[in-house]
Formats: sequence, structure tokens, C-alpha cells
Amino acid sequence: MIQLNIHEAKTHLSRYLPRLAAGETILLCRRNVPIAEIRPLPPKRTRERPMGLAKGKINIPESFFEPLPEGLLNAIEGRDDE
Repeated sequence: MIQLNIHEAKTHLSRYLPRLAAGETILLCRRNVPIAEIRPLPPKRTRERPMGLAKGKINIPESFFEPLPEGLLNAIEGRDDE
């Protein structure tokens, strides 16, 4: 972990970017007191996420697709019971 005070980060941040890109974390400090962390982003996906990974593992009952009771819909929408 790289520890930098704000002045050092403002002045020389570009110096630390290769280490940040390699996976290190920067601990940003004000007068040697930690205030924030700068972390690298996860790598961008090179291919799409496959569909259907949980097929057969989840069972959704038919009642899930039935309309909600009128009273619950009114409460969700902020209306008084009619």
C-alpha cells in the first residue's frame, strides 16, 4: 500500500499510476492521518457474461406472477385505501 499526503499526491500522482494499475492501493492522508483510499478498477470484461448459470437451481412459484393485492399497491404508490 502506498501512503501519500495530499501535497505529494497532487504533485506526483502520475508517478504512482503504474503501481496503482498493477493492483496497489494508495492511502491518501492529510498530515499523515488517512482520509481516503484510491483503488484500481477491476479489469474490463473481454467477453459477455454467460446467461443461464443458475438454470435449474432457482424455483419461482406461479404465485409470483399474480397481481399484488390492491391495498399493497395503494401503499406502495402512496395512495389512501380506496
